[in-house]
Amino acid sequence: MKINQVIHAFAVLLLFTVGCNTSPQKADEKPAAQSDGPEYFMLRPEVEKAYGYSHAVRIGNELKISGAVSMDEKGNLTAKGDLGQQMKNCYADLDKILKHYGYTWDDVVVENILTTNMPEFVNQSAYRNTIYKKQFPTGSWFGVKELALPGQLIEIELEAYKVR
Repeated sequence: MKINQVIHAFAVLLLFTVGCNTSPQKADEKPAAQSDGPEYFMLRPEVEKAYGYSHAVRIGNELKISGAVSMDEKGNLTAKGDLGQQMKNCYADLDKILKHYGYTWDDVVVENILTTNMPEFVNQSAYRNTIYKKQFPTGSWFGVKELALPGQLIEIELEAYKVR
């Protein structure tokens, strides 16, 4: 099975697992009260609706965050050709989502990174030391042929867990 097929199969599985949300939260809303059911969050509602995904979902104490990429509020690529800046932009978006739910980087338990340029990512990976100050999460790094939109060099997805 090719990596694109694996990614596509994972995306379809995620959509079936997560389902649809008719009332997504926006980035400027306060953290939702915790419930037993899924709580969805959209960082860029118009972009996410257009592509058919929610950026995050919390179920109980678990928070799952879709892959963050370097884009502006309209879904346009930012930092074209600059993997280091794209990585920083990804972490900035992920930080907004963690904070929305009252999580910190210390609560992150899984981090998966997909990149179209593994050697350059490895050169830039020390930046992660500014993010994870207590411990590093588990996770995997994947070298891929391409990401969703042309010019995207890195995508970072997270899972976090917090005792409430």
